[in-house]
Amino acid sequence: MVLGSALLVLSVVLFTSINPELANAIYNTAKGFIAEELAWYYIGLISFTLFFSIWIIFSRYGKIRLGKDSDRPEFSNFSWFAMLFGAGIGIGILFWSIAEPINHFQGNPFIAKSDNMTTAAAQVAMRISIFHWGLHGWGLFAVMGLILAYFSYRKGLPLSIRSSLYPVFGERIYGPIGHLADLLAVFGTVFGIATSLGLGAQQINAGLQYLTGIDVSSANQAVLIAIISIIATVSALTGVQKGIRILSELNMHLTVLILVLFIVFGPTAYLLGAFFTNMGDYLVHAVELGFWVNPNPEDPWQGWWTLFYWGWWIAWSPFVGIFIARISRGRTIREFVLGVLIAPTVLGAFWITMFGNTAIFMELFGNGGVVNAVNEDITMALFKTIEFLELGQALTLLLAVVCTIMLVTYFVTSADSATLVICTLVAMGQEHPPARYRVFWGAAIGGVSAVLLFAGGLTALQTASVVAALPFSGVIIMAIYGLCKALKAETDTQARPSDQAFQADTIKVPKGV
Repeated sequence: MVLGSALLVLSVVLFTSINPELANAIYNTAKGFIAEELAWYYIGLISFTLFFSIWIIFSRYGKIRLGKDSDRPEFSNFSWFAMLFGAGIGIGILFWSIAEPINHFQGNPFIAKSDNMTTAAAQVAMRISIFHWGLHGWGLFAVMGLILAYFSYRKGLPLSIRSSLYPVFGERIYGPIGHLADLLAVFGTVFGIATSLGLGAQQINAGLQYLTGIDVSSANQAVLIAIISIIATVSALTGVQKGIRILSELNMHLTVLILVLFIVFGPTAYLLGAFFTNMGDYLVHAVELGFWVNPNPEDPWQGWWTLFYWGWWIAWSPFVGIFIARISRGRTIREFVLGVLIAPTVLGAFWITMFGNTAIFMELFGNGGVVNAVNEDITMALFKTIEFLELGQALTLLLAVVCTIMLVTYFVTSADSATLVICTLVAMGQEHPPARYRVFWGAAIGGVSAVLLFAGGLTALQTASVVAALPFSGVIIMAIYGLCKALKAETDTQARPSDQAFQADTIKVPKGV
């Protein structure tokens, strides 16, 4: 498993770096096929996982604890939420919270061209942006995290994707079937996190250019990835309780600070009103958006936006799932799913509103400039918006510095969390995998991010996430089936104590696992 996963990732990296033009052509062809032929599949899968997560909250299984009945949560609610938000979407939402609404503001399939860059377009732009970062993505993360936490802490199986397949394949999960499931999870995680880190490196480079004048280039971004990957690897070596938890709490404090600064120094009343409007508008249209498949095959919009996000979330779901499972022992299923669904969605919507609506306010009622800045260089969206607030040199510098620090800390948190998760996978579910694994995979994640940036920048990152998601999607479907089968067996056993179906003490875990 260790050798196979390493060889798979290294072979893709070498192929992409040796012949980037051929690699890009193959990746783009695969992405084009998915967008044209399998859009319905990605959209249907994501919507299904959201409805499944909502159903399980209200089902008879909601009171089951993720662990022994006597277990209680290891982390406080604040630490728990800070870690799952930081690992889940922190660095990505920093990149897109202004760039995405401004892109949709200029045009999208849900408004007429005559309404582009109007107040009507602004509302639709915010609706779409919150939709892409809202309940649908977190529904998938909640389901994957629940599956992994249940089989590991409730049933005593390794904290690994293969464990979710136990009700389907039994002890065969310790053979080729399990190896393949974990291998696909490693593959998806590496390319999912590489997408996030690549976006983060681009924006950190943009922040440093804004603050110091350093050039924006692939070479500088590769250097940033190398430096921060080293820091992330050191953090991963310290484990969850120390490095990752401390950095996640720092991220949350910085997030609160920057949001407060945007509220205080931005159009305060407009932003607070927009948040309530955006939330209501999003909730009204969430189901409709969740099932919408673009009927125009020549329109690339859905492929470059919704399918990119859904592919990103699917590819990243083993990473986020294992990580939030690792920090959620002792919570009930109902408490776990509610927390994972609601808290990040509300904070994400608030974040996008504060950043995105500030930029839109400038375009509708101010001097504008953000649209031109985004069209010229998407990585500068955040820093140009701060500049256009016209707060004076000192406050502008403060906001830019805080945002750059946040980019670095979220980058490190995402990288060290992913490193720990991949090591857990290749070490057959060990919660404290060997240090040599953490060093190797910390370097490998950074290497993949750098290679994708050199190969094609943002386009390559988007393509990689969509394509990597496809093979793992089949594992997700089987894992959900396995969870349903196990939950039914457990509750039936409680009703009929003589029935020994799938009780914890009937599961055989090989020695050394």
